[in-house]
Amino acid sequence: QVQLIESGGGLVQPGGSLKLSCAASGFTFSSYTMSWYRQAPGKERELVATITTAGGSTNYADAMKGRFTISRDNAKNTVWLQMNNLKPEDTAIYYCNARQFVQMYWGQGTQVTVSS
Repeated sequence: QVQLIESGGGLVQPGGSLKLSCAASGFTFSSYTMSWYRQAPGKERELVATITTAGGSTNYADAMKGRFTISRDNAKNTVWLQMNNLKPEDTAIYYCNARQFVQMYWGQGTQVTVSS
C-alpha cells in the first residue's frame, strides 16, 4: 500500500520557519522524483519545489527561491521542505508528491498557516 504521510505543518508568525516532512512507503522511493505542491483557499494547486531521484537537482517556483529548500534521504524514504522567512501568502495546504513517468502519488496534505 502506497503511503505519503506529511507532517510538520502548523501556525507560524511571518518571518518564521517550518520544516515539513514526507515519509514514503509502499513503493521504490529512490526511483521517484519528489515534489512539494501547495494549495491556498480558492486557488489552484501549485508546484513549490522538486528534487530528482538521487537529489542531484532541485527546482523551485520563483516565489520560493532563496527561502525554501527541498531535500531527501533515500535511505530513510523521506523528503523534506525547509521553509524560511515565511509570509502570509505562504498559507496553504502543502502536499507531497511522488512521480515516475505517468505514475503519481499524493499525500493527504499538511496545513501551514502564516499569521501574526
